[in-house]
Amino acid sequence: MSGARSYALVTAAYWGFTLTDGALRMLVLLHFYRLGYTPFTLAFLFLLYETAGIFANLAGGWLASRFGTSRMLASGLALQIGGLLMLSALQPGWSAALSVSWVVAAQGVAGIAKDLTKTTSKSAIKASAASGAGQLFRWVAWFTGSKNATKGAGFFVGGLLLEFAGFRMALWLMAAMLAVILLAVLISLPRGFGQGKSSKTFREFLAKGRGINLLAAARIFMFGSRDVWFVVGLPVFLYLNGWRYMQVAGFLAAWTIGYGAVQAIAPLLVTRSKDGLTREVPAARAWGVVLALIPPAILLTLAAGGLARPDLAVAAELAVFGLVFAIVSSLHSYLVLAYAGSDKAAEDVGFYYAANAAGRLMGILLSGVLTQIGGLAACLWGSAAMLAVCAVVTFLLPVEPEAVSVRAVEI
Repeated sequence: MSGARSYALVTAAYWGFTLTDGALRMLVLLHFYRLGYTPFTLAFLFLLYETAGIFANLAGGWLASRFGTSRMLASGLALQIGGLLMLSALQPGWSAALSVSWVVAAQGVAGIAKDLTKTTSKSAIKASAASGAGQLFRWVAWFTGSKNATKGAGFFVGGLLLEFAGFRMALWLMAAMLAVILLAVLISLPRGFGQGKSSKTFREFLAKGRGINLLAAARIFMFGSRDVWFVVGLPVFLYLNGWRYMQVAGFLAAWTIGYGAVQAIAPLLVTRSKDGLTREVPAARAWGVVLALIPPAILLTLAAGGLARPDLAVAAELAVFGLVFAIVSSLHSYLVLAYAGSDKAAEDVGFYYAANAAGRLMGILLSGVLTQIGGLAACLWGSAAMLAVCAVVTFLLPVEPEAVSVRAVEI
């Protein structure tokens, strides 16, 4: 099977998965907020989802190297179906403690599914690009951007399904769609696709290059800086300012779709180099500094007062945040594959996205806590602090190739 065809099949399967992942997040958030759950409890519902993702990324990279992308992609889809069906079994008559425990457990299954699927899908890009030199940056950008645009569409679908189909029926419909995608993956992808060398010891597994380690550290604070206001703080802020559920879901969907669209075109916005690093790393640093300045600017808007519609002003400024964040994220997603070794790319990608999950976990927990303490403004202070750390770490990234395949990073 050609690299381009394999890339297309994996991307299409991941689109379907991501649509349900975005819809599930919105279903859970809006359904349980409507039932009267506090912001901190809402954040707690996603606790195991993100915690499980850390370990799923680490294990997923190793498993994808050992057993191949197609098998692990199918496993992730199957787990997501199981998580959706488990969540649909929730009963209205259960106690609050039992309901929260059940939702957290089901979200844990979904978290494993999401990051197992994401890690194996992104490592497949490296394997596919090996037969298509010159495509890595464009393929990574398109994959990441289209994935996030699909997730944004999922936010809207989640709100729509909750409004017109109800919580349980929405979960059943998504499970049925994933079952069709799972069947297509089992039929279409060769069983050994994406197999490579895997580490034999845990010490060997953790022996990453300096570039991978620094990118992982930056990723923790970068995604923490987004989720600290995105997950709980912003939806609650908009709802308290008179927005309806569909309007909140629609804005989050539009934000994520726009974010994904900018990620997809990021290669057009960055001057590229022959070695894949000497211009790309400085670009990541410069855009990272710009991003770090946006939350303080939003805080100044909130502090100024006198605005007839502060919700619209904040929404507009957070849209700018999304555009810059998309460029930085796309650059980082490319750089991790540029730094990754060809033989164990899946393990390097898994390690990196475990850091991504850790950042989301930190952001989600702080989003619930800070929203209760000081609303959206407190969340934005947390975002500003994390982006400052991310920018400092980015300036430590190596510009020289670290045993990177020249063919793999040609763009």
